[in-house]
Amino acid sequence: MTLTINGVEKEIADTILTVEDLIHFFDWGHRVVIVEVNQTILTKDQHGSTTLRNGDQVEIVSFVGGG
Repeated sequence: MTLTINGVEKEIADTILTVEDLIHFFDWGHRVVIVEVNQTILTKDQHGSTTLRNGDQVEIVSFVGGG
C-alpha cells in the first residue's frame, strides 16, 4: 500500500492496517504524537480503530523537549 507520510510517498507493507500499527512499525510508540489522516486529527483512542487505505495522507508530529 502507498501512503503519503509527512509529505513523502512511502510504500508500506499490507500488514500495517491501522494508525497504531504504523506508529509501532516506525517505533514511535514511546513518543507523544499527534496524527492526522486525510486532514482529520485523531485522538489517541482512535489510533487502533482507524484503518489505513491505499493513498491516505498521514501527518505525524512528535513533541521534543528542549531548553
